[in-house]
Amino acid sequence: MLTKAPKGTKDVVPEESYKWQYIERTIRKVCDSYGYKEIRTPVFEHTELFERGMGDTTDVVQKEMYTFEDKGGRSITLRPEGTASAVRSYLENSLYAAPQPTKMYYIISCYRYENPQKGRLREFHQFGVEAFGSEKPSIDAEIISLAMTLLNNLGVKGLELNINSIGCPECRKEYNEKLMKYLEKHLDKLCITCKERYQKNPLRILDCKHEQCKEIGKNAPILLDNLCNSCKEHFDSLKNYLAHMNIDYNIDPFIVRGLDYYTRTVFEIISKDIGAQGTVCGGGRYDGLIEELGGSPTPGIGFGLGIERLLLTLEGQGIEIPQCEPIKVFIANIGEKAEIKAQSLVLALRKHGISAEKNHMDRSLKAQMKYADKLGVLYTMVLGEDEINTGKAKLKNMKTGEIVDIELDHLVETLKEL
Repeated sequence: MLTKAPKGTKDVVPEESYKWQYIERTIRKVCDSYGYKEIRTPVFEHTELFERGMGDTTDVVQKEMYTFEDKGGRSITLRPEGTASAVRSYLENSLYAAPQPTKMYYIISCYRYENPQKGRLREFHQFGVEAFGSEKPSIDAEIISLAMTLLNNLGVKGLELNINSIGCPECRKEYNEKLMKYLEKHLDKLCITCKERYQKNPLRILDCKHEQCKEIGKNAPILLDNLCNSCKEHFDSLKNYLAHMNIDYNIDPFIVRGLDYYTRTVFEIISKDIGAQGTVCGGGRYDGLIEELGGSPTPGIGFGLGIERLLLTLEGQGIEIPQCEPIKVFIANIGEKAEIKAQSLVLALRKHGISAEKNHMDRSLKAQMKYADKLGVLYTMVLGEDEINTGKAKLKNMKTGEIVDIELDHLVETLKEL
């Protein structure tokens, strides 16, 4: 057990970490261009934050949270998503006092106790974006375009944007009555969880993954046909923005999203390259969440994107992520005096921003050169007593085989020019 990672977790080994770093660099670049700044929140929060924020009828709260009691008797939960923590920070740190909207993003680890499967782990990583303070549909369009820009910049193809509106509490109240009347005829066929949701939040039944519940939901009244005038105008305006931004979309009336805090706009970006779990990115509005967590009524919108799933999508489409820049020079050494000199030379190179490596094992010169080749270094240099005494050495280009004479005192300047 000591040498086996817990079920549902996965190491990112050095040979793979460059992929994560590339995605994270791309995320930061896109977010910077949109004016979104990074926020970092604790990995655990008070359990009530997620219970109130996500809703007690959600699968996450009911079945999947990692909750424990700390030594002070407080109920603590490892974060299962990022939005609730971002809202808590927005309130605690009075970010609402700054000019609005407040635009932020995060790259975090999240924790949900569920059966591990392809693209879904118990510890997973999420990129999320949140914008607080604007109710205008233009910010909805901006959030969607940010997600699409990121995926396009990563080279992802064949994506579909699906949008819907699930209205506000006002129009949902009337819709829920119609939905409950329809579902009443099928109560005996609903799963146990959905029978419990029937009174508390019937809309969540339409998000159930059980086949019998999905079949029943297909013929349920459509919320999009029951929007109030304000919500209809908001949705029409969003569609107009997307059209003028040349962002193609489909209207999917069955998108309701899995968390209770969503209102009005909801959307998903789908890829068919990772099997049944095809949603690469999903999000929407949560205009009542900040008030629910103790703040003044404040609109908000955001999305979450699973990095593991994104990597699967890139892999499924055969998209190669650029490797990190190779080490520029490897200094092989012969003898103790040369090893000490090599140590000082690689330090001098690194101080000037030149990547350099030397031997740290008891390798022969031949073995050192083989090691340098495996590292994929651009140049090699052999350092022995003769090179130290003369102050001169030979630098070999590992791609072309070309060898040039250099002076050790000018090694930094020489490599800077190459």
